[in-house]
Amino acid sequence: MIKIKNVSLTIKKTEILKSVCAEFDKGRIHGLIGRNGSGKTMLMKCICGFVKMTSGEITVDTKRVGTDVDFPKDMGIIIETPGFIPYYSGYKNLKLLAGLNNIIGKNEVREAMQKVGLDPDLKRHVKKYSLGMRQRLGLAQAIMEDPKILILDEPFNGLDKDGVKEMREYLLSYKQQGKTIIIASHSSEDIDILCDTVSEMDKGILTALSGF
Repeated sequence: MIKIKNVSLTIKKTEILKSVCAEFDKGRIHGLIGRNGSGKTMLMKCICGFVKMTSGEITVDTKRVGTDVDFPKDMGIIIETPGFIPYYSGYKNLKLLAGLNNIIGKNEVREAMQKVGLDPDLKRHVKKYSLGMRQRLGLAQAIMEDPKILILDEPFNGLDKDGVKEMREYLLSYKQQGKTIIIASHSSEDIDILCDTVSEMDKGILTALSGF
């Protein structure tokens, strides 16, 4: 589903990624571990087309990122803190985002919110959401169009123990549907419970650890 071949990234003379190679098969959850600043988030941004790699090739579902497509289709994304209009409700935010692609309607938006434990009828503005509620809203945004691929950078930040358990169960069920999931997490428990493969990023170098 996702193939990364000799991908390097240099920003302001600093090497962020160094000849990264990897393959992430569909129907599996792939874990990325590494310290802050190791390059995990930048690799995810390159996969999504948000950052243009200096050299190399990334193929997502047979399409080369930056050549065949600027941004891969059928991809749900959480990278860094999800951004929403603070003075709109969660539902209104997602409804506006859904209108960009116009492939789902209000029922799918409502269902996505309910799946992550949010009430679509809650009128509270997002600026008054807790960190955990914002994270749930970000997950709802990522899944609402039923994408084939999920790219999730620290998706459980701000969730309490019950929330983490619920989201793990959801991601495992998502995998059973044949979806491809890449998740970066500082939690060894998340990685152990969820991931079929694990790779470590250290100073821009990706090393496969298990499951390949």
